[in-house]
Amino acid sequence: MSLAWYALWFIVAVSLLVTVHEYGHFWVARRLGFKVLRFSVGFGKPLWERQGSDGTVYSIAMLPLGGYVKLLDEREGPVPTAELSRSYTRKPPWQRILVLLAGPAFNILFAILVLWGMFWHKGVIEEERPVVGEVAVESVASRAGLVPEDVILAIDGEKVDTQQQVILGLLDAITANGRAELLVKGKDASTPRTVSLEVGGSEARRKLTEPAALYNGLGFRFWQPPVPPVAGRIEEGSPADKAGLREGDRFVEMAGRPINDFRDLLAVTTSSKPGDVIDVRIRRGTEEHTMRVQLAGQKGPNGKEIGRLGVYNQVAKYPEELTVVTTLTPLSALGAASREAWDMTLLQVKLVSRMITGNVSLKNLSGPLSIAQFAGESASGGVVTFLNFLVMISLSLGFLNLLPIPILDGGQVVFQLVEWLKGSPLSERAQAFGQQIGIALLILLMGVALFNDVAFQIGPRLVSGQ
Repeated sequence: MSLAWYALWFIVAVSLLVTVHEYGHFWVARRLGFKVLRFSVGFGKPLWERQGSDGTVYSIAMLPLGGYVKLLDEREGPVPTAELSRSYTRKPPWQRILVLLAGPAFNILFAILVLWGMFWHKGVIEEERPVVGEVAVESVASRAGLVPEDVILAIDGEKVDTQQQVILGLLDAITANGRAELLVKGKDASTPRTVSLEVGGSEARRKLTEPAALYNGLGFRFWQPPVPPVAGRIEEGSPADKAGLREGDRFVEMAGRPINDFRDLLAVTTSSKPGDVIDVRIRRGTEEHTMRVQLAGQKGPNGKEIGRLGVYNQVAKYPEELTVVTTLTPLSALGAASREAWDMTLLQVKLVSRMITGNVSLKNLSGPLSIAQFAGESASGGVVTFLNFLVMISLSLGFLNLLPIPILDGGQVVFQLVEWLKGSPLSERAQAFGQQIGIALLILLMGVALFNDVAFQIGPRLVSGQ
């Protein structure tokens, strides 16, 4: 996928979510009697604008990466006497706090509504039970006594029914103290048993929290149903498409290795490099064909360049006995969406706080390059994938804006709380100092995130010379 594709969907996502955020400020401010001077989607020179009957100027500006709501404020210039009661500075602190909180709240509400719509439309939630598949030799999992076909029932006393609950529970436990106590039950066992996954010091725990490192670090994976080595969708313009591969082709051999499962195919491509030329033997109907394919490239879980064929597998269905199926009514769909949003936000709170204490890797901070890539790839994956991406980013935007950093909504809320408690505003010097600290912290966070982007996106190419 091209950089232009990534940029397009990054702009779409950011513009939509920032508009939702700013509309939250706007809507609550209007309801509380604040005078709104301008509601702008984007920054810079207006491409379109009009003034509403309420006196607010609505505009769409040239730079789409953001937006703002401008309120009447005595600190920015003279205010007519008749309008003083509608000025930001004349409103009580609790009303200002509500306006400030409304932006993050609308981002969270937007995520819940999108999830609700997806759950309601589907009508059911199908989730996989946490059955252990492969266990690596001499790993944390094998030393603890975890074996294939164990079913994970609880983590640190909390019942778990699905793979997602296990992942969230392990992240929580490992980042907290490096130890997770699992209640498991073997395939033929009559009673459950307890196994303890224990990770070493803080450095080892941090490594487990790096992107895509949890399973490899603990040494186990969930059981997956066999996936036949049959081509599903062929990506247009990919090496597979150029070589003439078609949907329904069954892979027999690649690079001299027999292919019995789609995971065998992935093992070949992920162990190859971009530009490698391999022989691919397929069965089409009753005939076999051999073709030479030059692999393209993509980023692997550790950021290194790996080979890419451009073939998607057919969907493998989990056995019914290993699937948790929840039928949803409109009301229960709303409850499921709210719980999902709450769990994701709570995990963010825990991970960010533990990132500050050094228990979670800073490599989890993503900057604009990574977010743009995620946006483009999710858009290519279809509507549902892109909506899931919007949910994740919207929740992150809502949460991050609540952090008590002066330049963010959360920091401004702290200023208003102090004014409310002491009965008078903070001095301009104190507010300016707070703003400087906030800007410095944001620059630091953006610097780390941008470094992660560069290390992930560009670093591997520099090393490989591509």
